[in-house]
Amino acid sequence: MKNKAFSLLFCILAFLSVSVVAPAQQTKEQNELAKYIRDNYDKREVMIQMRDGVKLFTSIYTPEKRSQKYPILLNRTPYAVGPYGNDKDGKEQFKERLGPNELFAREGYIFVYQDVRGRWMSEGKFEDVRPDITNNTPQQIDESTDTYDTIEWLLKNVQNNNGSVGIYGISYPGFYASAGSIDSHPALKACSPQAPVSDWFHGDDMHHNGALFLAQNFAFFGNFGQARPTPTSSNTYLTQWKGRQTPDGYDFFLDTGGLREVADAYPKGLDGMRIKFWDDMMAHPNYDQFWKDRNILPKLKNIKCATMTVGGWYDNEDLYGALKTYEHIERQNPGIYNVLVVGPWDHGGWSRADGDWLGTAYFTQKTGEYYRAKIEVPFFNHFLKDKGDVSAIKEVNLYDTGSHEWRSYNDYEPTNGIDTALYLTADGGLSFNLPGGRGGFDQYISDPEKPVPYTQKITLNYPRDFMTEDQRFTSTRPDVLVYQTGPLTQDITVAGDIKPSLVISSSGTDSDFVVKLIDVFPDDYNFPTTGRKLPNGQDERIKPPENSAWSVFQPSGYQMLLRGEPMPARFRSSFEKPQPLIPNTPTKLAFTMPGITHTFKKGHRIMVQIQSTWFPLVARNPQKYMTNYKLATARDFQKATQRIYFGGKNSSAIILPITKR
Repeated sequence: MKNKAFSLLFCILAFLSVSVVAPAQQTKEQNELAKYIRDNYDKREVMIQMRDGVKLFTSIYTPEKRSQKYPILLNRTPYAVGPYGNDKDGKEQFKERLGPNELFAREGYIFVYQDVRGRWMSEGKFEDVRPDITNNTPQQIDESTDTYDTIEWLLKNVQNNNGSVGIYGISYPGFYASAGSIDSHPALKACSPQAPVSDWFHGDDMHHNGALFLAQNFAFFGNFGQARPTPTSSNTYLTQWKGRQTPDGYDFFLDTGGLREVADAYPKGLDGMRIKFWDDMMAHPNYDQFWKDRNILPKLKNIKCATMTVGGWYDNEDLYGALKTYEHIERQNPGIYNVLVVGPWDHGGWSRADGDWLGTAYFTQKTGEYYRAKIEVPFFNHFLKDKGDVSAIKEVNLYDTGSHEWRSYNDYEPTNGIDTALYLTADGGLSFNLPGGRGGFDQYISDPEKPVPYTQKITLNYPRDFMTEDQRFTSTRPDVLVYQTGPLTQDITVAGDIKPSLVISSSGTDSDFVVKLIDVFPDDYNFPTTGRKLPNGQDERIKPPENSAWSVFQPSGYQMLLRGEPMPARFRSSFEKPQPLIPNTPTKLAFTMPGITHTFKKGHRIMVQIQSTWFPLVARNPQKYMTNYKLATARDFQKATQRIYFGGKNSSAIILPITKR
C-alpha cells in the first residue's frame, strides 16, 4: 500500500481568505488602516467563564474615544484570534483589520474576537460543528450557550457599550454566528452568517449529496484535524508532513488510491492518533444520526435578531449553507428581519475582492465594494446604532451573473418562476419540447483510473475560481456527454434551484453522475469596450487580470461553468438507506443542485455536461456497490459503461426555474 503525504505548506486552511489587491496598493492601504487601529483603539485579552466553568480566550478592541457609547461586534472562530500578547520587543500586538470589512474600524465599534471552546487559547474540548442541544440542565453547553454567556459577560464588563451586540463570521465562523443566534440573547440585535457551514452531508464542505469532496478537505483536516494538546498561541504542535511534495493533486490522489489508502496517508499527531474527524467521516458513509446531529438547519429556531445571510454563487464550499440557512431561518422564525445576499463571489470573496472579475468571468462592476459599503455597513449600523439606511437591502438580493445586475425578490425562488424542462435529445441537443419517437441513449465508459479532471489548474488543495472556468478542456473527452441548445433567440433568466431528472443505467452496481450547467458564449464574443479609443482608432476593450487565462486564450466561444454537482446513484431513493443499481437497467436519478440567478443572453447557448468523475475534487466512486464506499481501496475500482437515456418513456431533462422579466 502506498503511503504518500505532502508538505504542511499545502495544508493552509481552506476557509481562510487572501486579498487580491495589487501588492503596492495593498501594502499602503493595510499600513494606513493598521496605523489607524493602533492610534485609535485599546486592546485587552481576557478569559470569559462559561456556565460549566470553562474559560474562553477573548480579545477586545475598544475605541479610545469615550465621548459616545459603541455597539459590540463579536466574531467567534476556531482559526485563532491572534496576534496574541506582545511581540519580542514587548509591544502589544494589534490586528491590522477589525470587523467584517476594512470600513468598520473607522465606523466605531467595540470589536470582540473569541477562540471557540477547545481551540487555540481557550479551555475545553473542541468538537467539529458541535451539535445544538436542548440544554436541559444549567451546565449543559453548546455554541448557543457559549455565545449567550459571552454576550452576558461583555455587557457587564466592557465599558462604554450601548447594550447592542452583533455577531458575524465567514465559513466555519459563519456556523458559530448562526448557532449563536439560536435562542438569541436579548441584546443580540444583528447577526450575519456568511457562507455558514450548515449541513456537512448534503451540501457543505465535506459532502455534496453524500459524495465526499476530497481535495479541499484532505488538505484542510491535515492541519485543522490534529488534536491540540493544551491551550496555545502557537501551532508548533502540528506534525509536519514528510514524503512526497508535489503541487499536482491529480497525480497525488490517483497514486494514493482509494479512500482507505487516502486516510493512511495522513500524518500521526503528537499523541500518535490519526485525524479523528476524518476517521469519523469514514465510519459514517450514509446520512445517519452522526450527520443529523451536526445538521444545524432544523435547529435554527427562536431567533429574534435581524439576520442577513451572505453567500457567493461561485462558493464551492458553502453556497448550500448560505441558501439553506436563509430558507430555514425564514420558515422557522416568522416575522423577524431576515434577508439574503448572494453575489458573483468565491468563498468569502465579498469581504476582500473588488468583485468585477472571478477567474475567467467578468461581471462589469465592483460587486464586492458595493456590498461592503452599501449593504454590510448599513445593515450593522442600522440595527446596532440606529442609523444607516437599509432601504437598498431587499428581502432577497441576488446578482444576475449573466445580465450583470442586482435583482431583488420576495423569496429565494421567485414566485413568478416556472419550473421548465429542458430535455436531452439525440445528437447532443437540448430542447424545451419533449422529444418524440421511441427515444434512445448515449453512453460512455467511466474509468476511475483515468478520471475527468475538474480544472486545468489542479493543486493539492483547489483553485477557488474553478467554478467559472472554461469547460472546453473537458467537452471533447469521450467520457463526458455534451448537450446544448442552438443559439437562443431571446434572453432566458433562470433564478432558483436546478433539478436534473435523468434516466440512467450502469454496467456497475454504483456510480456517481456529475451534472454541469454551462453558458456558451457566441463565437464572436469579446470583452466590452471602455468607451475610449486606441491610437489606431479601434475601440479599447476591458482587459482581464494579468494572471487570467485570457492572457493566452480569447473569450470567443467561452463555456462558462455556472454550476456542477455530483449525485451518487446509491442515494437515488434515500440518503439514509442506500441501494445498489441493477446493472444495465434504466433507473430514474433526480436530485437538486444549488441554484443560480443567471440570464442566458440572446445568441448564447445553454449547455449540459454529464460525467461520472470530477477528480480530485470529488472522491472516486469504486463503481461497485459497497456497504461503506469510504473503505474502498484501489483494488475495488472498476470501469463501468454509463448510459443516459433521452426521448420516449425514458426522457431525461434538466428542470430550470425560468422567470419572466
